Formats: sequence, C-alpha cells, structure tokens
Amino acid sequence: MNFTIPWDALLGGMLLGVSAVLLLLMSGRIAGISGIVSGLLQPKSGETSWRGLFVIGMVASGAAAPLIGFSLPEALPVSSLLWVSLAGLLVGFGSKLGNGCTSGHGICGMGRFSTRSIIATCTFMVVAMVTVFVRLHVLGK
Repeated sequence: MNFTIPWDALLGGMLLGVSAVLLLLMSGRIAGISGIVSGLLQPKSGETSWRGLFVIGMVASGAAAPLIGFSLPEALPVSSLLWVSLAGLLVGFGSKLGNGCTSGHGICGMGRFSTRSIIATCTFMVVAMVTVFVRLHVLGK
C-alpha cells in the first residue's frame, strides 16, 4: 500500500484555518458558514456586505481552483432532487439547532477552545462512528 500526501486537501485545510484566524483577528467575527449565511437571510444593519463577500469568495475560489491547477472531486450521481433538497433542509435545521455546523464547531470553535464546540464536535464524531458501525456491521454491506 502506497501513501501519498493529499496536497490539495492539506492546502485547502491550511487556507480554511488561515481565513478563520484572519477573520477573527481583523474583525472579531467567527468564520462559521452557517452563522454567516444565516446573517444574510436575516440581515442586520452593516452586517450584509462582509457576509456576502465571504460567501462570494468561497464560491469564486471553488470555481477558480481548476483554473490554477487544482482538481475538483467528481460529482456524485444525484438520484432524486427531492432527496437532495430534503437532505439540505435537514442539514440546515441541524445547523440551526446545534448553533453551528460541524465545520464551524470543529475549525472555529475548537480553535477558540469553546466548550460548547468541543462537546458538539465530540458528539458529531461519536454519532458518525456509531452510524458507520451500524451501516457496515449491523445492516451489512
């Protein structure tokens, strides 16, 4: 078995960390995407421009990645637009219920030593492990 370093993923993770730190240091704001998008959907005075630019930057960087030599993952086949929409709504509901998404808690919250985020991230990981165990060993392949 050969091990290769996933350079694209490593660079992407470093960029996420640097952007989260820069946003916190420069403006005192947390780079949790669910909170940023939620702030766009329920705008407050003086809060929309930086949130909009943040989201545009995320989309633009993904679109520009192939132009500078990075490869994007292959798209997964979508079996039903209804199921994808339902899944998206459930993710949004879970993010609102959990006061943030998995990446927001995992990257931004744990980096700030937030007790709530550490507990949330540990909960996400335990539930993911149980889900994989049940899927592979109880329900079968």
